[in-house]
Amino acid sequence: MALVAHIDSGKTTLTESILFRSSYLSTSGSVDTGSTTTDFLPAERERGITIQSASIPVKWKQWTFNLIDTPGHADFGMEVESASRVVDGAVVLMDSVEGVEAQTKGVWGQLDRYGVSTRMIFLNKLDRPGASFGTSLRSLLVHRLHPHPLVLTLPISSFDPKDYSHAEPGIQGLVDLVKWEVWKWDDSGKAKRHPLPTDIDELRQLSFIPSDHPIIPHLPTARNQLLDNLSMFSEGLMESLLSLPADPSAYLGVKAEDILPVLRRSTLENHILPVLCGSAIKNVGTDLVMDYVGELFASPVDRSSDRERNSTLRIVVVNATRNQKERVSKLLLLYASEAVEVDELPFGSVGVILGLKYTRTGDTLVSNAEQSTGSQMRDIIPPPAVISASVVPQSHSDLAPVQEALESLSRTDPSVRVDVQDGQILLHGLGALHLEIVEGRLRDEWKAQFELGKRRVSYREALDVNLSDVNDHSVEIAGTSVTVELRLRPLRDDEEGNSLWDGNVVVNKAGEQIATPESSNASPEAYIASGVASALSSSPHSSLPMSRVHVEIVNYSSPQPLSMLTGASALIMRKHLRSAGLGSIMEPYFLFKVAVPADSMGKVVKDLTEHGAELQDLGDAGMTDELGGYPEDGVYIPPGWLSPSASSLTDSGSPRLKRSIHALAPLSRMLDYNSRLRALSGGHGQFEMTNAGFRVVSEPRKLEIMREIGRA
Repeated sequence: MALVAHIDSGKTTLTESILFRSSYLSTSGSVDTGSTTTDFLPAERERGITIQSASIPVKWKQWTFNLIDTPGHADFGMEVESASRVVDGAVVLMDSVEGVEAQTKGVWGQLDRYGVSTRMIFLNKLDRPGASFGTSLRSLLVHRLHPHPLVLTLPISSFDPKDYSHAEPGIQGLVDLVKWEVWKWDDSGKAKRHPLPTDIDELRQLSFIPSDHPIIPHLPTARNQLLDNLSMFSEGLMESLLSLPADPSAYLGVKAEDILPVLRRSTLENHILPVLCGSAIKNVGTDLVMDYVGELFASPVDRSSDRERNSTLRIVVVNATRNQKERVSKLLLLYASEAVEVDELPFGSVGVILGLKYTRTGDTLVSNAEQSTGSQMRDIIPPPAVISASVVPQSHSDLAPVQEALESLSRTDPSVRVDVQDGQILLHGLGALHLEIVEGRLRDEWKAQFELGKRRVSYREALDVNLSDVNDHSVEIAGTSVTVELRLRPLRDDEEGNSLWDGNVVVNKAGEQIATPESSNASPEAYIASGVASALSSSPHSSLPMSRVHVEIVNYSSPQPLSMLTGASALIMRKHLRSAGLGSIMEPYFLFKVAVPADSMGKVVKDLTEHGAELQDLGDAGMTDELGGYPEDGVYIPPGWLSPSASSLTDSGSPRLKRSIHALAPLSRMLDYNSRLRALSGGHGQFEMTNAGFRVVSEPRKLEIMREIGRA
């Protein structure tokens, strides 16, 4: 199971709370003090953010979970990508003040892409001023995460009814609507569970909650809504409910053991999205999250099509992605940064294999060669690199160690790309922070001696003309004439580029897309693909990577050895690209969402427009509506008073009275935006950015870029 979310939603804090509640830890660590279990890298503890995913096996009641804490920052989205293709379920955290945020939607899309249908929402930080259970639930619908969120737990902000009229923030208890009980936490953080009566009249006579508490008359409504909404996906449950007497207390007597099988089936089939709530930093709600993960989430048995559940990992395995045999030297179980050697990895476990020579992140290992056909998992798709810097070894003797370190790092992290242009080593990453972390890892983990050059945006060159009529298809390699007939054309506007080919498309004569060289076997087309990839990585006109190019392999000869096709196809591709002339230049654009105090808004808008941004929307910084959200009809949304500190807010829905600015801007003009915004807003501005792809630049801007890269 993975914990995924927007940055600062509390994933690592919830991980610590889970480890504490499951007795893995005697005390919880803190992100603020750098003492958490899963954030063990020096850079993670220094910055208070998660940079790489960490896995810990957690024993909870009769279940064992492989818990994976993932990063929330967009620069480290590859870690979520890697985790998403192997997990059986995901807990998606939301800050109850902020609701659905940019990266919430980003990680949700990653889970969609890899078919992780079993999910749960945890509305965290309900103790914060301005936290709103109801508004957070509405934001799920507004942002189209799921049409049927199903509330399983309700928060009790305080057991003193006066705190509701005073709009006091807090969370002291939870109502479990399925098991029909109340959890009450005392000042020391210990919880007691109290069963609720199955008669409405008795709800006013509880010893643990005052009779005038506003939540009491609302409890039957919440339970009825839960059962009615769940019965829409189960004929059996619906018939059971219809057979109950016409009594206001009838639904209160439905037992949890009759609800849970329907709830689990509906969760596995993605008919409903379970919603729980609490405060991870106070350990409120952690037990219920783990209970419902155990009750509702898919296990490997549910997900796997392999019926031989008892097979163990062998000494020799086959890399199905690269068609290579690998010998295993050691097996380890990981407990965050600590590794324990084991004799075998049981079915469904997460472990480490030492001794692999050919394997990279994203490859699939199988136990024997017969399984390799059709057993390969889908490729991890790294986002396109948007920023780069030159890597300069400190001396000639440092060159080989630096190159080895870069190769090792790119094997581990497919979002790191390294190439050589004009004799210069270039390191490409997903953002300024990503490059900063990569630089630190190269120094700290590999002890590499180098200097990093000035950061530069990763531009692309496009092809502007069709090259289908080129007749020159042969070159001489080592005295042998090698033929590779290629047809090149620009991608049409309605055609989507292949992310694994950096936005290009490479097909064979039958029109089938060809795998990238890293995931190909030793076939003629694989050798040609390697040469094509090499030529596309550096334009003969600008030295920039080519993008939006459609390449068709029409015909080829079969020289001996076949590896000659690689060099030949690279030479022929470059010849074709040279004859096409310099194409359009593209630069990466990002969507910026900036939240600033109202009195700073004018200065921030002026700065954005002066730096080439296109303003898209101005509004309140709260959970703004989007067109086309899912309807609220049939969805239970608790009343606003349930979150007292948010119910007294103005219509903006934000306790900070900030304004939001949505803008589309070129990354090249926004590399120092963090410090600019801080100065413009007196330190009160915040922003988040998401990749919006590449856009063709104007002719004057094209000339600027060519000068910047030393080609004009």
